[in-house]
Amino acid sequence: MNIQEAKREVKRSVEIYLAKDEFGNYRIPVEKQRPIFLVGAPGIGKTAIMEQIAEEMNISLVTYSMTHHTRQSALGLPFIVHKEFDGKPYDVTNYTMSEIISSIYDSIEESGIREGILFLDEINCISETLAPSMLQFLQYKTFGTHRVPEGWVIVTAGNPPEYNRSVREFDVVTLDRLRLLEITPDFEAWKYYAEKRGIHKAILTYLEIRQDDFYHMENTAREKRYVTARGWEDLSEAIYLYEEKGFPIDEILIGQYIRSPRIAREFATYYALYEKYKSDYQIPAILSGEETAEIRDRALKAGFDERLTLTGLLLEAIQPRIRKHEEKEEALKMLHGKLAALKQDESLSVHDRLQKLKDGMEREQKQKKAAGNLSRESKRAYAYSLNFIRACWDRLDQEGKDQPQADFALVNQEFQSRVQEMLSETPVLSNQLDHIFTFVEHVFGDDNEMLVLVTELTVDKDCASFIAENGCDGYYRHNKRLMVFERNQELMEEIEEMQKKGRA
Repeated sequence: MNIQEAKREVKRSVEIYLAKDEFGNYRIPVEKQRPIFLVGAPGIGKTAIMEQIAEEMNISLVTYSMTHHTRQSALGLPFIVHKEFDGKPYDVTNYTMSEIISSIYDSIEESGIREGILFLDEINCISETLAPSMLQFLQYKTFGTHRVPEGWVIVTAGNPPEYNRSVREFDVVTLDRLRLLEITPDFEAWKYYAEKRGIHKAILTYLEIRQDDFYHMENTAREKRYVTARGWEDLSEAIYLYEEKGFPIDEILIGQYIRSPRIAREFATYYALYEKYKSDYQIPAILSGEETAEIRDRALKAGFDERLTLTGLLLEAIQPRIRKHEEKEEALKMLHGKLAALKQDESLSVHDRLQKLKDGMEREQKQKKAAGNLSRESKRAYAYSLNFIRACWDRLDQEGKDQPQADFALVNQEFQSRVQEMLSETPVLSNQLDHIFTFVEHVFGDDNEMLVLVTELTVDKDCASFIAENGCDGYYRHNKRLMVFERNQELMEEIEEMQKKGRA
């Protein structure tokens, strides 16, 4: 199965393991909850899907790599306790709490969330001294004398032996206590995740053209050559920052992440071409509807690779702007509700109310971070909201009169200015979308390039939300022709239903 199918299976398993009867008891007893064992090549995204599931289900996530654990650190250290049986004193060995179990209780205390996932990576690389205790853990969910708290589902992961010489093959007795999910690299499945994460379009368009380069493992006489999904994602982050700093994106940089000389060289060549196309096609001119006839003619005559790259450049120009716009809108909606509640609290000065709001939001953020389910989007929303509070403080320091009604009017004025700034971006983005569709219609019609454009705007939840709210005639026209819209609505309903179940 691919990584998205694995995510679906893990999420379903977590849902049934956390299901309760009418008396509040878990319907599947802890001893019968088989831990899940994800087996797949390194860097395929096993940890990433755990983070996504925890965020989507609003539960905690505690992650541990088992490679560095000894028997003592995993089970706890022995100590002597004095007991009495039948009137006779005895010295009995007990154990301190395992570091792993302790981390779960720390997460519960800091986040306030009592259910979650304990994700143990590299489970099949445990030390020889720890191996005998693993069977007991998988069956009874205990390390030493301490059990994993109720409400915590165990998911484990490991690499096949061909990728890791430290792998210990599990016997049938151990495997019979696990739910085994074998994951294979799949570009199309990873691409869905990559679009949501904002992976650089140069990487996505390159891999669209050369999908065999997505995942690569090769042993030579001199070295191991490898390319993984993790490598492409980390390279994407580096490229964004190198571009901001004006540093060259060359084979030296790429080769640090893409450990195949051939693929690193070919992607470096492609990236240089990608940048050249960005200049040649004058992307800002297309976004403003001012491209020349020469640009349209060149696109019309371009080969498949160049057309696909051009489509990627157009998406690269519009998608990040829409994402930021949608994030800003969501943050403002969240702030609006909090400010409305704050206005009712007349026992405090406006300055103190803002302090209370700031403290509350920082506490929420800390709790989400402790739970391991603070997404990038949420982190940016909190940053935007806290920036707003600082701006309000500055205005109150300069213009405030310590009169609640007047001071709150200043806060509202600051809020409305943010709203107007966000609203002023909407027609600009709508016009840019319209110009992109007009251009693609003119040069490519309903060919593959239009399919890529519509599909990627559809699977990007921020773009889909923006279009649903503000419209886009070109999108609706071609979406209907390509029969994507109806299926997207079904998918959105399925996702919403799964999220409701996760919150129930």
